[in-house]
Amino acid sequence: TRLGILIVRHLKRLERVILGYLEVSDGPGEEARLGILETLQCTIEHAWPRMPCRLPMLLKALLRLLWDVHTERGPTPEPVRAALLQRATQCLILLDRCCQGQVKVLLAGLHSCCEESQLQECFRKVQEST
Repeated sequence: TRLGILIVRHLKRLERVILGYLEVSDGPGEEARLGILETLQCTIEHAWPRMPCRLPMLLKALLRLLWDVHTERGPTPEPVRAALLQRATQCLILLDRCCQGQVKVLLAGLHSCCEESQLQECFRKVQEST
């Protein structure tokens, strides 16, 4: 957040780091994933004009994270899972805002065919965001 719009200079490298951290669980506390979701949120907020071209990659990574968090039945406590789902959902909402509603359009089909209540709730929050 201290870099502000200057973060655009480092976006390509930062994107690789973010995607790498989102893919791998880092234990029950998930500190790295929670931190990288916060970083992604700040990045979207500051570099929003550059997000539409990155939407396919970021959307795929966030959906994979949501699915992994939902299906992994490891030692991660429920409050940590809930925090991951909430932060990922917030990133989806921010992406939707800076991509003129494209995320809602892309998630519409998933929302109707997904039977997992936790994931449906995340998709519902994105659909209802303004």
